[in-house]
Amino acid sequence: MKVCEIYKSVQGEGILTGTPSLFVRTSGCNLRCHFCDTPFASWEPEGESMTPEAIVRQLTPWTELHVVVTGGEPMIWNDLPELTELLKTSGLHVTIETAGTLFQDLECDLMSISPKLSNSRPSRERSQEWHVRHEAHRFQPEVVQRLIDRYPYQLKFVVDTPADLDEIEEYLSKIPKFDRDRVLFMPQGISVQELDERKKWLEPACQSRGVRYCDRSHLRWYGHRRGT
Repeated sequence: MKVCEIYKSVQGEGILTGTPSLFVRTSGCNLRCHFCDTPFASWEPEGESMTPEAIVRQLTPWTELHVVVTGGEPMIWNDLPELTELLKTSGLHVTIETAGTLFQDLECDLMSISPKLSNSRPSRERSQEWHVRHEAHRFQPEVVQRLIDRYPYQLKFVVDTPADLDEIEEYLSKIPKFDRDRVLFMPQGISVQELDERKKWLEPACQSRGVRYCDRSHLRWYGHRRGT
């Protein structure tokens, strides 16, 4: 698989926020979110081809017990199951971060699913091709249900405006079986100012809808930069 970075940091999103973690960021994605904060793993994918064995060797000097395989979209890679098996054999807790458009049978302790709403769609001006491809592939509730049925999970939605809240409820209505306590609403943004502005109305909305508010704590700790 193609990997653009491997680093040590602290998980800043979701139910494992605050956990010291190792991150393996694969490069390449089947979507093109207009607000993607890692364009070097999607719009302009960087990195080198690495075998699962080489990835695990690069992780061994560190003592952290949690590894996050993220992207891009790691589920596009056929050797992802081999990598997760090696990670589990090494005694690591494995989180997979995915947009929930593809299913694979693999080793996973937490499937962090972030379904993409219409707010993620790239403009026709930026790319007519990806405008069409992204919209055709982003909405896969049947895949999300398979992932939920198979793995421990969290459902993490990126929220840009209050109008997104009803769209999320519509999306959830297409998933027959899920635990609402595992649904998280996360503000879109890469600056503390953007997060704070959206938090003012999003956190109360989470409370009223019976879901969790999910901050982007790594941006508060480290700012918007690679390797964090």
